[in-house]
Amino acid sequence: MHTGPVLVVRWAHSGRWLASGSDDEIVMIWDLDPNSRGKVWGSDEVNVEGWKPLKRLPGHESDVTDVAWAPGDRYLASVGLDSQVIIWCGYTLERLKKLDQHQGFVKGVCWDPVGEFLATQSDDRSVKIWRTTDWSLEAEVTKPFEDSPGSTFFRRLSWSPDGAHITASNATNNKGFVFIAAVITRNSWTSEISLVGHENTVEVAAYNPHIFLRNMNEKVSTSNICSVVALGADDRSVSIWQTKSARPLIVAKEVFERQIMDLSWSWDGLTLYAASSDGTIAVFNFDPEEMEGIAPHSVQEQYLTKFGFTPAPIPEGYSHVSTKESSQLSSSQQQSQSSDFSQANGGGERINVLVAKRSNKKRANLTNQSSIIPSASTSALVNGITSGSTDPIPRRKHSLNSFPPPSEQPFDAPEGWSRHADVSMDLDVPIDSLDTPASPIQGRSGKRKASVLDLPDDGKQVKARTLGGDRARDHVAVKEITHHTVMRGETVGAGCGGQTGLSLPVPPLLTVLSAEVEGSDEILEARNPEDDGPTEVMFIAGKQTQWLDYLSSPAINVKATPSFCAVATLDGSVNIYSYTGRRFMPSFALGAPAAFMEATKHALLIITTTGQLYSWNIKKQSSFFSPPSVAPLLPSPNHTITAVSIRSNGAPVINCSNGVVYSYDPALLTWIKLSERWWSEGSDAWQSRSRNSTNQSGNRGIMFCVEGSISGISDESLSDKVRPTWWSTALTLGHLEMRLNATRLLDSPQEYKQALLLYAKKIADENFRAKAEELIKELYGPIYYRPGREETWTSTVVGLPKRDLLRDVLSIFTRSKTLTKLGMDWQDVLRKASSDE
Repeated sequence: MHTGPVLVVRWAHSGRWLASGSDDEIVMIWDLDPNSRGKVWGSDEVNVEGWKPLKRLPGHESDVTDVAWAPGDRYLASVGLDSQVIIWCGYTLERLKKLDQHQGFVKGVCWDPVGEFLATQSDDRSVKIWRTTDWSLEAEVTKPFEDSPGSTFFRRLSWSPDGAHITASNATNNKGFVFIAAVITRNSWTSEISLVGHENTVEVAAYNPHIFLRNMNEKVSTSNICSVVALGADDRSVSIWQTKSARPLIVAKEVFERQIMDLSWSWDGLTLYAASSDGTIAVFNFDPEEMEGIAPHSVQEQYLTKFGFTPAPIPEGYSHVSTKESSQLSSSQQQSQSSDFSQANGGGERINVLVAKRSNKKRANLTNQSSIIPSASTSALVNGITSGSTDPIPRRKHSLNSFPPPSEQPFDAPEGWSRHADVSMDLDVPIDSLDTPASPIQGRSGKRKASVLDLPDDGKQVKARTLGGDRARDHVAVKEITHHTVMRGETVGAGCGGQTGLSLPVPPLLTVLSAEVEGSDEILEARNPEDDGPTEVMFIAGKQTQWLDYLSSPAINVKATPSFCAVATLDGSVNIYSYTGRRFMPSFALGAPAAFMEATKHALLIITTTGQLYSWNIKKQSSFFSPPSVAPLLPSPNHTITAVSIRSNGAPVINCSNGVVYSYDPALLTWIKLSERWWSEGSDAWQSRSRNSTNQSGNRGIMFCVEGSISGISDESLSDKVRPTWWSTALTLGHLEMRLNATRLLDSPQEYKQALLLYAKKIADENFRAKAEELIKELYGPIYYRPGREETWTSTVVGLPKRDLLRDVLSIFTRSKTLTKLGMDWQDVLRKASSDE
């Protein structure tokens, strides 16, 4: 049994098994139990069938958001908030493969009906296509999703039964202000088609399992087939589209009280089920005449053979009930089950029946689309552009089994299915295709070939010399030097204290110090002699010395980044080298040895034994800020610095033994707290309590590492403490506000956005309207603001547009139970501002 809310349920194609995913991190497989019918314990409801747990499939490290069965139930795929995609055998139910290339929560998965590919959709704003032959990445589609909201519950996508298209949810046009579903074409993996009309994020797409024939009297061919797809969105509406038409077949508005979470078609293709977060399910029944052209499943099986794909063999000794047998079984039981349902619900909950109102307007007949060429005047009406010309617009040819291209999608929506009239924007924007492969690159190895000008008179190429020659690297044992003759200017032991009286320990003097360049086999190495000889500095690639240098004072710290090398010596000097061994900056004289030295990219940080902190931009050969003292961080002799690091923007990160992590804010000219152990006493956002803490490592940034370095107080030790009423809420909000300030200083955009959305959700859950309004105004800025004007308000924070962040915040507010109207009102204001720009 699941121990948490169930987020997804999927039937196997055979009807033999049922798979469910939950936020208890488990995928559960259920099997029919013929002996467990009867009343539900503690109620008058009657179970028509009983299903028992067959097997638990552990493996995810966070909520399981979606599962999908492969064609023929050969595989089962599951995805979750741990950013993982797990492939299970559909027969043995053993785990076969874990795919971890997504950099955000994975919220949707679907299989190619041919069985050749698997598609997944994630909060990293991408759809990834995987090959089922070796589970390698076939393609990554990002273009329709760059501005998609990051706060939706799901991103459920679906593959058409003819294998030609994927319809993906949560896509946008017009910089995120037009909500669409993106149609991705097979093999080219580009999205040029947009299904436009929903007024909020599309959460789920679901194809009818049947292929449809344009002409029932003609044979099955690519030009004679099409598909039907349903969309469910946060605007509480369901739309149903057919690939041969530019307009939706049906639009059902405001079916639920809250957003739509999932859609599922019946096996016969005549019933659509929709589930909402308001706890209800809607059922749409269609007459066969309304689903004109629907073909039996045998037609699909025949058509898919043209792809010529051979799936992996079935494990020996295993089999599933065939789909055909399952459908016969379900049809034979349908009548008896319907009577069982009517009896079961006789005294139970009320079932509301939706009656569709048919419009008197005639629908446009797009039977022969290849011959329809819209005039310029028609196109002008579509795009909101006036034109005096009536010449036809040339248009590229397209496959008849595909959606019409954007120019043929006027989207003449049903009555009431439109955006606010005062917002002027193009509702049908073509999406640029993915980048085409560039021309062949010469010299792919990156090495320049020798030209005639490089050769001497005799025509023979001369090998260039390096400082240090081709001397092979020899190994020297690392040990501490305890007897060193102190030279002039050197300090051994504790620092001299300086003006603050602070004295940090000098690093031990070792015979060998080394630093690897990340992502390469290159090493910077310093060798201190045990006698009074000079210190040797070498830069080594592989086993060969590239250059060397000699220093008059022993080295106590070395660092190497892909941009520079740095060596700190006992006399308080620091030497900076390029990768060819040039001293392209003067030697620094700090007056005291470096107790700590860290480097990243173009930034170098040093804390001397006297407590002075220096942060330099080596590329610009300048200081990030005037050097402060770390003395304020160590008010007690018992407090020590346990770890030091530096961000690429020069911000230091200093861990202290008192459980506080500090950084320096040059704008405020003061030290600030990034995080501290105090928040672990009650904040719901603390790492060990937050469900977001199980993110994939690729999604973890500096703040994740900062809070992970602090040993929080265990929940067991806090259970007996009596706390004030607002304790947890106050600490959670304070913690998130501190995290927002910290991620801004540390220049961590993704973590800033994550903290902002958590903060928005918390104040929405608590109905703190004043805080919500203040946050909205801070992100929106002045009402009169326009890009390019001289303003004191800046339109970005940590490189992210504030109004784009506001759009995600408002999406959270509109889905809340308390701030819905506030969010919707400001969404209108934001749309108007965007159209004015």
